[in-house]
Amino acid sequence: MTERRFSRVLLVGFMGAGKTRVGRELAQRLGWRFMDFDDVVEAEFGLSIPDIFAEHGERRFREVERRVAGRLLGEDRVVLASGGGWAAQPGHLDAVPAGTTTVWLEVSAQEAVRRASVEPNRRPLLGASDAADTARSLLEARAPFYAAANYRVDTERSTVEDVSARIFGILAGNDIDKEAE
Repeated sequence: MTERRFSRVLLVGFMGAGKTRVGRELAQRLGWRFMDFDDVVEAEFGLSIPDIFAEHGERRFREVERRVAGRLLGEDRVVLASGGGWAAQPGHLDAVPAGTTTVWLEVSAQEAVRRASVEPNRRPLLGASDAADTARSLLEARAPFYAAANYRVDTERSTVEDVSARIFGILAGNDIDKEAE
């Protein structure tokens, strides 16, 4: 019997990269559970992300997000979608436990803003009138952190199914414990 090399997958990347949608699809392919950091943080606060930012501030949001991430990264047979800013906090990706495969879902700032516009008021850091400039600046600052992921997959012109299939192919070559294809 082959020893499992990976027991969880962590998707990182900028807002609008597709972490949640790809994560759900990938979890289904693997026969694993899917969990989104933002969903768990919202459940803990009983508020939406924009309301958390408005009522408690980004600092408090990041504190709870860090605690949630620590708990979720202890789970097995799970695909995790981090928040867009989680991986950009110093040391977060360096502290990911063994058995975790990290994948950076790449997207341009322009495409991220286009995708985020589908859910207006859901992205508190893009709420300003200069969303494109804000996105470019944030992405430029965060990219070096995202680049620490084990793998990089471009999501710019791909469907959720295509991105999921690419990641599944990467994982299948690494003896990941899967139940379904």
